[in-house]
Amino acid sequence: MMNGIRIAALLGMMFFYKDTLAAESTNVSPGIGFLQITAALIFVIAMMLFAAWAFRKIGPINSTNKINLKVVGGMSLGHRERIMVVEVGEQWLILGITSANINHLGSLPKQESLPQDKELTGNAFQDWLKRTVDKRNSSHGSSE
Repeated sequence: MMNGIRIAALLGMMFFYKDTLAAESTNVSPGIGFLQITAALIFVIAMMLFAAWAFRKIGPINSTNKINLKVVGGMSLGHRERIMVVEVGEQWLILGITSANINHLGSLPKQESLPQDKELTGNAFQDWLKRTVDKRNSSHGSSE
């Protein structure tokens, strides 16, 4: 870590030295210009690495305010409308979610699994469609 600070200090001094060089002579060689650009780039990268290291050491700010929240399931009702079941503590909340807001529709005590009602899972439509297709196939098959 100390080597990083020394390098950063050296690069900072090079920036100040650049101003004195420009004041002494108006004729700057391409080598010195390239050196200054390279030093500036190295300095910026070193500062970014230092900032990343510092943020990693600090960690998340609100790590103690976590809520035990879990999405149990959901169903899409349209392009931007959904119904979600969210588990908070020992309770399930049923939420209606749109692009504009979130509404509390109801709540249930925590359960082991979701109820497998045909109306909830969409199997009623699937069963109706299968019966209709089977009826059509049987009526077309008898006329041939």
